[in-house]
Amino acid sequence: MMANLWVVLEPTNGGFTSTSLELLSHARTVASSVSGVTWAEGSSYAAQAGEYGATTLYTIDVLADTLPGAAVAAAIAGGALPDAILIPTSYDGRDIAGRLSARLQRSVLTNATNVTNELHTEHQIFGGTQLVDAHFTTPGVGIVVVRAKCFVASPSGGPPASLSALTVPDLGRRGESTITNRHVEERSGPKLEEAAVVVSGGRGIGDVAGFALVEEVAKLLHGAAGASRAIVDAGWVPYSLQVGQTGKTVKPEVYIACGISGATQHMVGMKGSKTIIAINKDPDAPIFQIADLGIVGDVKSVLPALAAALRARQ
Repeated sequence: MMANLWVVLEPTNGGFTSTSLELLSHARTVASSVSGVTWAEGSSYAAQAGEYGATTLYTIDVLADTLPGAAVAAAIAGGALPDAILIPTSYDGRDIAGRLSARLQRSVLTNATNVTNELHTEHQIFGGTQLVDAHFTTPGVGIVVVRAKCFVASPSGGPPASLSALTVPDLGRRGESTITNRHVEERSGPKLEEAAVVVSGGRGIGDVAGFALVEEVAKLLHGAAGASRAIVDAGWVPYSLQVGQTGKTVKPEVYIACGISGATQHMVGMKGSKTIIAINKDPDAPIFQIADLGIVGDVKSVLPALAAALRARQ
């Protein structure tokens, strides 16, 4: 078991992101000492960090309109280092990992789906059809970037973590990047990666107008709408809705794939769902191989009937 493990915790709305809490929950099962590192400060953050297993929460002073990557990487590199650092796969997480790697002259294991107490990691390759075991072969801190939804976020009921500030050295030009504008995505209902029900559309929905029906069914089920890469690349829906290897990983209670053939890249992002329902007019579509329930039919006929039935139950 590792003696000392740190987890980068990304702040959001007074708490930490779901992926951060997933990593923190897993960290306490593979390390005797777990600490969090964040660029937010306050009693609510310390309380949540402690609740999920951290004994110490290291805080880093980052200006409100400054990208956190440079400051976080410099602050971590400038002090006593743990055995390993787990970092969420996100825009900020990847930025921190890259900068930290450069400062410490250490390799990074990316896209990990599991981390063991010997600091061995698992990675899905070839569209998730093969698993690779990897580990660091030289001594030093291990930097591991982990995919979302690989672990379950479960509170341990611990007391609030003790707060400790990490010093940020002079960053020079590295700290000059600033956030000039923020755009908040308009949405109703749960976040895609946190929804209990996800309804995703693929090319089988026909066109942009067909996705409106996907969104309606998702709303009627109090879930979130997702999409395959094919219709994202076609410009029908924004990238933020993409499910798959190059999009978001989801693990809902119910996943409904509408007109999605089931390319391996898509299945990597949703095959961990508890119940998978597939609607496709091709009986040989790969999606049926992992579906718990399959409906062979034109999604343009099945979805309207499903929506009508759900509306009648409202």
